[in-house]
Amino acid sequence: MLVHKSPIDKQEKRYAMRILRNQIGQWVYPVHRLDKPTSGLLLFALDSDIARRVTEQFENRTVQKRYFAIVRGFTAETQEIDHPLKEIAAFKSEQEKADAKDAKNALTHLQRLQTFELPFSDGRFPTCRYSYVELAPKTGRKHQLRRHMKHISHPIAGDVKYGKGNHNRIFREELGCERLMLAASDLSLTHPVSGEPLKLHCPFEADFQATLETLQNHKTR
Repeated sequence: MLVHKSPIDKQEKRYAMRILRNQIGQWVYPVHRLDKPTSGLLLFALDSDIARRVTEQFENRTVQKRYFAIVRGFTAETQEIDHPLKEIAAFKSEQEKADAKDAKNALTHLQRLQTFELPFSDGRFPTCRYSYVELAPKTGRKHQLRRHMKHISHPIAGDVKYGKGNHNRIFREELGCERLMLAASDLSLTHPVSGEPLKLHCPFEADFQATLETLQNHKTR
């Protein structure tokens, strides 16, 4: 779901900002964003001053973010992915100009939690291997986690832009999973008024949790 109305997808009528505004009956201010196919924790403020204070924390990289994903293959147990990323323009007509700019530093920490081997062929091997990983982005580049996982040859399951079609098909046809297997789970920041540590958590959506539970039948460790 989009965070707010965007010219990138003019046909989309549902977006989080409008839904929340209608639920609570007042204007809300988004302080960060998620990719449209990514589920999980979204943070909004109720006034512009609070939004500015929280946004500054994101810009200053003092917010700790935690995601969970299912990715292709067996990853390393831990890994620091330090790979600069080019800017992605909002419109295709602007991409050439964006490509002319230098790539910006981008850093992601990966922790492997579980591995799975499924009895389905991807067309090359008789079985398919996947890892359940925790991802902590230290920078906030567009599509950073999805692009970093592609870079290390462990794309996220269900990623139609950066992933592998044969593995996406296995998840869709064999596991009944038609989503990107990436979820934003936790945010740790400083409360903008009290100055106290603030930890926020969002449980997995039902379809993410169901797929994860199905994979437990094929766990290797």
